[in-house]
Amino acid sequence: MDKLHILWTTDNKDTIFNMLSMYAINSKRRGWWKEVNVILWGASVKLAGNDTQVQTEILEMQQHGISVEACKDCCDNFNVAEVLLKLGINVRYMGEPMTAYIKAGEKLICI
Repeated sequence: MDKLHILWTTDNKDTIFNMLSMYAINSKRRGWWKEVNVILWGASVKLAGNDTQVQTEILEMQQHGISVEACKDCCDNFNVAEVLLKLGINVRYMGEPMTAYIKAGEKLICI
């Protein structure tokens, strides 16, 4: 399968603008990957839930056909689940899905 998952765990704002979003959008735009899925987990959840610039960048990724998921437990811990749901992010417990992605041999970049 031609699918890439990008696991985003850092709260470094520069990372989303200067690597993650740039690579994800170009991957879709240029056909490097048929599907791109960004997974927010840990500190990235807090950043995305509290920073409007980051939220705008997530919306732009989604407009390019990139799916975005977030760890529900992390969202609850940082009290941002409602904000991320309103952005159209699939908020769910990620342990089982992540394990399934890995066991299926899908490609994964960790940031």
